[in-house]
Amino acid sequence: MSYLVVGLGNPGKEYERSRHNLGFFIVDEMVVRYGAAVSNTKLHAKLWTAKIAGATVHLAEPQTFMNLSGHAVAPLGRAKKIAPDHLIVVHDDLDLPLGTIRVSRNASAGGHNGVQSVIEALGSKDFIRVRVGIGRPANDQPIEDYVLARFSVDEKKQLPEIIDKSIVEIEKLFSK
Repeated sequence: MSYLVVGLGNPGKEYERSRHNLGFFIVDEMVVRYGAAVSNTKLHAKLWTAKIAGATVHLAEPQTFMNLSGHAVAPLGRAKKIAPDHLIVVHDDLDLPLGTIRVSRNASAGGHNGVQSVIEALGSKDFIRVRVGIGRPANDQPIEDYVLARFSVDEKKQLPEIIDKSIVEIEKLFSK
């Protein structure tokens, strides 16, 4: 059984530690934790492969910008012959408090442009989403500035636990 776990984020140094790249943080930790091997691809993504809980798991980070994530995810899914119920998209979510994790299937984009791009490219919302809360700005900071900003010192202290809890939720999906 094969799965494709895609962490959403933005490529480039200026975005690498931003809230919007939480999906990348989670995939990065999975790569290290499972000793994933780099897979070569000419598709617009970084790609690794690992054995996790007896499943072959392709871990990916689109190298398109967030709003064009579908341009990488759809071709990867086709190339790896991944059925929609084995596609897991991991991303930040403004509507959940920091660290809250929700797993959903066949759900709308919920205002997340990266997820909307995936839905449009697949022509379907029939895939698994792992939504990881980043909360909303406490002040009148514009949403775009908030998601592209780095985590605060207090938030950074919570990241290892948030990432670990996210991976536990993803691992559960491999046994269903």
